[in-house]
Amino acid sequence: MSGSYLAFALRRAVQAVVVILLAYVATFLVISVLPGDPVSNMLNNPENGFSADQVDQIVAYYKLDQPVLVQLWESLSRFLTGNLGLSLRTNLPVSDMIGDVAVSTLTLAGEALLVALVLAFAIGYGTYALPRWAGRDLLRSFPSLFLSVPNYVIGLLILLFFSFHLGLFTVIDAESGTATFFAALTLGVPVSAQLAEVVIANLDHEAGLEYASVARSRGLGQVGLFVRHLVKPSSLPVVTVIALIVGELLGGAVITEQIFGRNGLGSLVQQSVTTQDTPVLQAVVSLSAAIFVIVNLIADLVYPLLDPRVRAGNAAKPPVPAPGRTPGPFAPSALDSREAA
Repeated sequence: MSGSYLAFALRRAVQAVVVILLAYVATFLVISVLPGDPVSNMLNNPENGFSADQVDQIVAYYKLDQPVLVQLWESLSRFLTGNLGLSLRTNLPVSDMIGDVAVSTLTLAGEALLVALVLAFAIGYGTYALPRWAGRDLLRSFPSLFLSVPNYVIGLLILLFFSFHLGLFTVIDAESGTATFFAALTLGVPVSAQLAEVVIANLDHEAGLEYASVARSRGLGQVGLFVRHLVKPSSLPVVTVIALIVGELLGGAVITEQIFGRNGLGSLVQQSVTTQDTPVLQAVVSLSAAIFVIVNLIADLVYPLLDPRVRAGNAAKPPVPAPGRTPGPFAPSALDSREAA
């Protein structure tokens, strides 16, 4: 591993840490400092039933009687040591509350990403290998269709057909494997649209290059050419897109969990918003930002390892085909030219 790559990796890691800290500070200021402080409102609301001793304990724990900078330093120090504070609603450690539901949400997001990748490459392969009469051009319209339908509409249709009519799963057991798969399908279908667009465009580009023509002239079939030569270069930009859609996966998981009645971060956020449990909200937002930054960091570090043509300093920028060489995702591809010939 070269010294330039190690320097690049260290620089990217430092930038990621700075972004995570800035995200936490911004979240703290928005929630705790702006006018109409929800923490004070909640403590002073007689309907919440806090006694005078409990209010004093909470004020002392969060140092609400101290200047803002002291509160921020205390909160940030706890965050860096993994202490996310105490819930105002349950008086339980926020880290324990998030840990109890995070596995469900991360499982859903991971399965949704797998569904999206399978759909994207299946559509991409269909636009490459299928003849026109078998619906190749129709497949090119699937990404636009998937992107135009909100995931809550897809979720309701899946519930209506697969649960209520076919009885393949029940919302009572929302954490079962079958229910999780259909929830992941709900979340993964819209996400697959962006990935499919990238795969189709890059397959069009790679299939029209000279090395692909040489491979065909040597008798290599479409399946062999796709597997041995086209998949890897067409997959590299997908790494960048995956890093960008992590936020969409996490945000979509919150909505999908509500549709399927899953106990995850979505239900925790909903309860926290309803009860103004600001420590939980701040922790969830900050951890989501940290996950997004870390995944993008991993993508930046992996890209130059997968593609030696990319210098470490430009790892976040995928190679762009020469102008005029790459048709758009809905333009006639190099495959069409060969068929016409």
